[in-house]
Amino acid sequence: MSLSETIETLRPFIGVDQLACLRTLCRGEEGEYFRTKIGELAALVSSMPKTYEQEGLGDRAIIHLHYFVGGCNWYITEKDKGDNDGPGQRQAFGLADLGYGGELGYISISELLLAGVELDLYWKPITLAQLAQKKEDK
Repeated sequence: MSLSETIETLRPFIGVDQLACLRTLCRGEEGEYFRTKIGELAALVSSMPKTYEQEGLGDRAIIHLHYFVGGCNWYITEKDKGDNDGPGQRQAFGLADLGYGGELGYISISELLLAGVELDLYWKPITLAQLAQKKEDK
């Protein structure tokens, strides 16, 4: 997949400013590292389960993406199917934690991006149970 195709895969999941920064970094000294990172993120997004595909897993559901700003975090377990709404990412399912423990529900990725959140480029998928354990250990 070309860099342009990879970026198009990521576009609905990453803010305009963060994407512009990554494009610039791809042309710099460490360009190969960032091209690889973008490729890994695009592969992760492409392989993510769609809405309801992790239903019934409870704490064993896997968090694939992490967004953050300030002390707020959003952990995405499933991406939108895109059914009936036409093409494009409309919403996702996951855990929204605004600093008070978090709540599972539907999350609008586009609204998050408009609010200036950042996609965690170094996130490694873990289960909801593993996240809860990490928080408990702090």
